[in-house]
Amino acid sequence: MILYKAGFWIRLGASFLDGLIIGIPLVIIAGVLTGNYDTDEPIAKILSALYSILLPVYWYGRTIGKRICGIRIQIYDTQESPKITTMLMRVLVAGIVYALTLGIGVIVSMFMVGMREDRRAIHDFIAGTEVVWD
Repeated sequence: MILYKAGFWIRLGASFLDGLIIGIPLVIIAGVLTGNYDTDEPIAKILSALYSILLPVYWYGRTIGKRICGIRIQIYDTQESPKITTMLMRVLVAGIVYALTLGIGVIVSMFMVGMREDRRAIHDFIAGTEVVWD
């Protein structure tokens, strides 16, 4: 079975949907808990990171946005779902790399997904993953 790699626009769409469906409610929940409705609230960031790490492990490589868009994360060149260690590398370690490069890594990743044949970004290389059409 040939799985087609998911490109830039569909991955962006899935991220946008995750932001709307999950991000906004998390800010509201964090605001209710802390009284601070700032989007930089640490509790909202922690809950968002947990969502990004745990849901793909338990939902076979999908977040809500990815599921709506019909794409999923898998281990590179296999059809295996990501494990917790894989998602920790993909989210946390890649996040550190992106922060250390002051966001330049994010821009490079966007070009990589848009222009590379394998459609893999820096975080995909760090974690050994790829995003494919479901």
